[in-house]
Amino acid sequence: MTSKELRELDDAKLAEKLNESRHELFSMRFKHATAQLENTQALSGVKKTIARILTIQRERQGA
Repeated sequence: MTSKELRELDDAKLAEKLNESRHELFSMRFKHATAQLENTQALSGVKKTIARILTIQRERQGA
């Protein structure tokens, strides 16, 4: 998801998306360790999504 799409979500949906992304990252890391992951670039994409979500949450806390 892009930053613009994430900013449109409310706090509850953003927290839910963060949980989903973290679970997805865990699953992808497990697949990568067992050589079952086809697209290894997806790992960095999920990490960036998590970073975007955390940044937006921190911006909202400070505002």
